[in-house]
Amino acid sequence: MADTPSRPTEMTLAQARDALANGELSSKELTQAHVQAVESARQLKAYITETPERASTMAEAADARRQKGESRGPLDGVPIAIKDLFCTKDVLTTAGSHVLDGFTPPYESTVTSKLWDAGAVMLGKTNLDEFAMGSSNETSYYGAAENPWRRQGDNRPLVPGGSSGGSASAVAARAALGATGTDTGGSIRQPAALTGITGLKPTYGRCSRFGIVAFASSLDQAGPMARTVRDCAILLGGMAGFDDNDGTSVDTPVPDYEAALTGDIRGLKVGIPKEYRVDGMPREIEELWQQGLDWLKDAGAEPVEISLPRTHYALPAYYIIAPAEASSNLARYDGVRFGLRETAGSSLDEMYEATRAAGFGDEVKRRVLIGTYVLSAGYYDAYYNKARKVRTLIAQDFAEAYKQCDVILAPTSPNAAFGVGELADDPIAMYLNDVFTVPASLAGLPALSVPAGLDASGLPLGLQLIGRAFDEETVLRAGEVMEKAANFTAEPAFVAGR
Repeated sequence: MADTPSRPTEMTLAQARDALANGELSSKELTQAHVQAVESARQLKAYITETPERASTMAEAADARRQKGESRGPLDGVPIAIKDLFCTKDVLTTAGSHVLDGFTPPYESTVTSKLWDAGAVMLGKTNLDEFAMGSSNETSYYGAAENPWRRQGDNRPLVPGGSSGGSASAVAARAALGATGTDTGGSIRQPAALTGITGLKPTYGRCSRFGIVAFASSLDQAGPMARTVRDCAILLGGMAGFDDNDGTSVDTPVPDYEAALTGDIRGLKVGIPKEYRVDGMPREIEELWQQGLDWLKDAGAEPVEISLPRTHYALPAYYIIAPAEASSNLARYDGVRFGLRETAGSSLDEMYEATRAAGFGDEVKRRVLIGTYVLSAGYYDAYYNKARKVRTLIAQDFAEAYKQCDVILAPTSPNAAFGVGELADDPIAMYLNDVFTVPASLAGLPALSVPAGLDASGLPLGLQLIGRAFDEETVLRAGEVMEKAANFTAEPAFVAGR
């Protein structure tokens, strides 16, 4: 490990964990430094709600436990950020939407409960696309989060990706040691790639969905975002596990993910899907993809060309299935039980209509309309059922591919970060940002994005590794090997506290 930085906010999560364990730093000091970083980074709009008092109380409790020799493990006393899609008891939870104005849940999500039980400290709730619907964090009712990176010689703001853009921006700007995200079609991996950090979408069912505001229930999966592969491994260990409250949670043991980082990938077969070479892909992304393969080969891995023949059906299938499930899930926001209520009109139906019209943004309305259409009588079989069958075929493609390889290497995003407002009026162009991330989501597979280089404008680009179901260990091990070879040390234009 590199020498530990003197500034707490410059540490990786693993370095902070070690400094706490060695008594070099208290959680109170570490947390206070990050609270100040959060305050100094407000221009990025990475956070919707800051919780400095709660953070201070949790840090003091962690220090008291450590003094008594009762440390709860690697996350005890470590300050992190929580995507504002996770319900946090008595703390405003918005999902980035006006329709949830004033909603403070009376319960805690399972993932955040696990993190607090492990001693983690909450810095606040991070910004996101409304109901996690977006690839740029521009659909948030609370304003677009900004990427701390800038193009060389150009100070115009860039998007941090989405939907977990606030989490990505906070981690990249050193305003959190790590953060939770959720990934439905790429919402952890794509923002990680665009902000130069690491993000892991675990296998569907690895982390509980209980207490996460639902977008598309058969796709949503919580996962870690941090600055290194090791940090993601540590965070995932605190998040994962079976939950009786979630019918899709899988009862399988949670391994020691950090122990899997042996650095040894000799003999590992790395699949290169020929279908991921899409028309119009920038040459620098193609070259970086080859560079990533070369790094893995140099470490003893063996490349294998594979085929995922239904890849080009993934995006259309996703944009039928996800809106259909969103249409169903968002029916509960009616102004009756919680959140916004518009009282225009004299009837209950008019109140529903007024509340939903005022409470939902344009992108959410677009997806609800698409979803309602594809579920309607006469179109259910033509669209929704057909998309579900395509999804099964895509999963079968991956199953066949894993008979030849152990992991699959691909780009994370077809482009680097783009300007705020650049694609806001072109939903199709925005949806195409998910072209490399959606297939693994439809198949429910674990996928890790690692920062691997810079484009010609000095912006970060990521590569992703996709693994077999519940084989996050191999994905993380190969990811760390690639991370060390890439030696990504570039920093964003804005770093909190500097």
